[in-house]
Amino acid sequence: MLPNLRVPPVLHSLRYLHVALSDPSPGIPQFMSIGFVDGIPFTRYDSERGRVEPLTQWIKDGAEPGYWDRETQIAVENQQVAARNLEILRGRYNQSRGLHNTQRLAGCDLLSDGSVDGSYRLGYDGWDFISFDLGSGTFVAADSAAEITRRRWEGDGIEAERKTNYLTHICPEWLQKYVGYGQKELERKEPPDVHVSGKEEHGTLILSCHAYGFYPKIIAVNWMKGDEIWDQKTEWGGVVPNSDGTFHTWARIEALPAGNVGIGNREFPNGDSPSPSHYPHFPTSVIVWNLQSGTEQDQGGIPEGDRGRMDGLGSGRDSGSEQGC
Repeated sequence: MLPNLRVPPVLHSLRYLHVALSDPSPGIPQFMSIGFVDGIPFTRYDSERGRVEPLTQWIKDGAEPGYWDRETQIAVENQQVAARNLEILRGRYNQSRGLHNTQRLAGCDLLSDGSVDGSYRLGYDGWDFISFDLGSGTFVAADSAAEITRRRWEGDGIEAERKTNYLTHICPEWLQKYVGYGQKELERKEPPDVHVSGKEEHGTLILSCHAYGFYPKIIAVNWMKGDEIWDQKTEWGGVVPNSDGTFHTWARIEALPAGNVGIGNREFPNGDSPSPSHYPHFPTSVIVWNLQSGTEQDQGGIPEGDRGRMDGLGSGRDSGSEQGC
């Protein structure tokens, strides 16, 4: 284990994920929204239940009166906008009816130097559609269909101003409020439990490093040989939440032909890599874990584009007068 080096300076983050389906199977909601604070789901809405519900005890205990009614109203409006967007995009791509989907991920980060960062991305059928670059205040269209939306949103500058205000002011304010609600839970520190193992696969020695049960989620797992990080030769797993609110991840590497090493299938507990004195040709696993706070969150109580104005593909006006793409 090494000191806390080369770790992104994120203290807390807030994200909202919206997924809308045009023709879901029975029992599958047409629309779902999940809020994440520091990578942990804390609220959920779906069109089957029809109401925003708490997923953590701290938001259930800390939410102010009227919070759940207000969040539900916003989620219903988002569901309506998402349904319209699906119809607009299906026509724009000249597609027949069937299963199509939109995904929106937006939120903000509170950084260790006191600054704020934010992001907004909208996708269609699993591909990028349009995103907002907070630094330049401009939209980035993924193709000619998205270019129509980009021109509409940048036409009068209002949409860029609205997103900038949300990502740099409204979202961070909600994020700080949520961190206050769940401070004991969100600012705890649990170091990773590390296991390194080696096994033969198709004549090649595979070394794996697994990190379990750590919090916060920011971590870097690398394989090194000498002073060289073998990034290009390493396969990483994502940082995935556990049911207890911690995270796990892994990284593996093809070390060398298994015939050159008499290791067989072996596990190295407590994070120990194979000893360089015994196997000098082996790379070594290196884990850098964020010893600060660094959880990941989303937009404040209300997803970007949901307070007062809806975030459809049209002009971005109030939900009652929103235009199509």
